[in-house]
Amino acid sequence: MIEFHLDGRSGVSPYLQLVQQVRRALRLGLLREGDQLPTVKDVVARLAINPNTVLKAYRELEHAGLVAARPGVGTFVTRSLTDASLAAHGPLRQDLRRWLAEARLAGLDDESIEALFMTAFRTTARADVA
Repeated sequence: MIEFHLDGRSGVSPYLQLVQQVRRALRLGLLREGDQLPTVKDVVARLAINPNTVLKAYRELEHAGLVAARPGVGTFVTRSLTDASLAAHGPLRQDLRRWLAEARLAGLDDESIEALFMTAFRTTARADVA
């Protein structure tokens, strides 16, 4: 089961952070069809947020066709976002872990690592488009 977390410094609304975390878990194969999401009550208790925030996130996921609510039972994944590239995730994740270890050894903190990665990601994405 997915464990949600919120980053108050991200500038992203809490409900959208929940949606993004579910979508990411679906894309990485961490959540599969039939898996149950945490109950609204559990998410509220763990994250100390308004129940309407969780309901809004779950509704958005339901409108996207990714989950379905079963009254009295819970909210369940109805569709995955994984594709044929899932097999490549393991080796790539290992490479990324090595890169992160090297970045930490070089003295970079979390914000610096994220900034470096996102800059390289965006530069590469723009180069691919051009």
